[in-house]
Amino acid sequence: MNRNKFSIKSRLESFKFAFRGFILLIKNEHNARIHLFAAVVAITAGILLNINDLDWVLIIIVIGLVFLTELINSSLETLADFIKPESDEAIRNAKDYAAAAVLISAIISLITGAFIFIPRILDLLK
Repeated sequence: MNRNKFSIKSRLESFKFAFRGFILLIKNEHNARIHLFAAVVAITAGILLNINDLDWVLIIIVIGLVFLTELINSSLETLADFIKPESDEAIRNAKDYAAAAVLISAIISLITGAFIFIPRILDLLK
């Protein structure tokens, strides 16, 4: 247990580790760059199509969901590869489960985006 006294300064400094983790994710994980591109496209589309507050909340939640699962997946893969670099069925299964979580979150995001953006795009085409 950490016995250091609480300080605002140390709490603020801890954010640098979180930002470093996100930067490492984008730098090292190809799929994270794809997710980042998709997030930028969704945010841009939301601005251009003037989506409402509820739709913004949904977009923010699903973008966060994708990045959260990608971070957990990458963390698990990194740790598993460090602990046991050689092939192992249990490690492979754990990594596949984590990858499936990312896939599911991406599918949820895609469906959410379709519900939000397709009707607005179709209205523009009328």
